[in-house]
Amino acid sequence: MTESQSHKRAKRKAAGRSGRTEVPLKGAQRLDAKTKSGKTATEVERSGTAAGLGKAAGRLKKSRSKQKVLQVPQKDMAKAAAAMRKAGVKGSVKNMTGSKRRSVQ
Repeated sequence: MTESQSHKRAKRKAAGRSGRTEVPLKGAQRLDAKTKSGKTATEVERSGTAAGLGKAAGRLKKSRSKQKVLQVPQKDMAKAAAAMRKAGVKGSVKNMTGSKRRSVQ
């Protein structure tokens, strides 16, 4: 399935000017975006399903970056925070525009 334009745009914005998108992880997986310094890893998940959010949280856990961000539509922020807690990932959940952010401990 091809990526939507909004998904691609969110990945490029999260990576920044000199960051990378589609960063390889162990186990033949790819992380959506990582900044140049490698300090921030971002995973964009638009589906809103529990399975999709769980997989995205798992990819963030594998990233080994200090800051982990799961970017979802605003209506799915609570489900995304729960998925991160279940996967044991500390980081933040933000909406697609970046205007709202929720910390997950």
